Amino acid sequence: MPKSASNILLRLGSRGSKLARAQAELVRQALAAKTEIRTELVIIKTTGDRINDKPLADIGGKGLFAKELEEAILSGRIDLAVHSMKDLPVEIPKGLRIVATPVRENPADVLLSRCGKTFGDLPGGARIGTSSVRRVAQISRRRPDLAIIPLRGNVDTRIAKLDRGEMDAMVLALAGLRRLNLEERATAVLNPADWLPALAQGALGIEMRDDDVHCPTVSQALNDAATSVALACERGFQASLGGSCRTPIAGYATMDNRTLRFRGEVFARDGSKSEDIGFAIALGKDPHGEAARAGHEAGLAIRACAAAWLEL
Repeated sequence: MPKSASNILLRLGSRGSKLARAQAELVRQALAAKTEIRTELVIIKTTGDRINDKPLADIGGKGLFAKELEEAILSGRIDLAVHSMKDLPVEIPKGLRIVATPVRENPADVLLSRCGKTFGDLPGGARIGTSSVRRVAQISRRRPDLAIIPLRGNVDTRIAKLDRGEMDAMVLALAGLRRLNLEERATAVLNPADWLPALAQGALGIEMRDDDVHCPTVSQALNDAATSVALACERGFQASLGGSCRTPIAGYATMDNRTLRFRGEVFARDGSKSEDIGFAIALGKDPHGEAARAGHEAGLAIRACAAAWLEL
């Protein structure tokens, strides 16, 4: 794509963790490669970053990683923000929109372990760290004999706890490890076919004011159509279920040659029960809208069966 004619400086907002900075740098590099837009990085401290000793569900959910960034866009402190899409609520504040979703990184979860490469290798009673209610349910279903240890903090902090022996294993997202050049720390990749990731895991979202004249340029430079369609499906599924941060929900959509494939699942918090649904459909003239509707309908189809596990 040819570079734009104008020389523009945009203030790009990001959280301050190493992972957030790495993700912001990927966006900065892509904009520099495809446009003449220059960016100034602005670090925004979010509530989710400040309170890292309590489960997210107890302090307001994943939206706490996005709230201050969105307020900074609306107030004019920054022009665009880079989000991990899995942390972004389905409802976007009035006056803002997601203008681009770059090519998605591998959405799989991975196991990091000090006492065995795979889940099957872990000894009974091994301590495994996570604070994700989805991962707790999935671990409990697969290995109810393991001791689950609450785990928050950035990737470096979590891995340091593993290295100090505070736990025997943990589950993290492969995408974050790759973006930090730490993929070698994973001892096993959990296949999304039988261990569904969080909705929108591995994807980034670029948020701007909907009246910003630079939205089209940023969108054209950064947006990946297949990623955008897959996320529309996954977020439609999430929206129809309406679960809170306390609800274990997983799902993964892919698009290939205009065929959309999706599988989603809702769990009881202890992993003892679950409801899942899947489909493959051919997309027509409005792939984004059709994907969103298909995901929404899939959620509605299992909502009644999963109602006991949905905290609305």
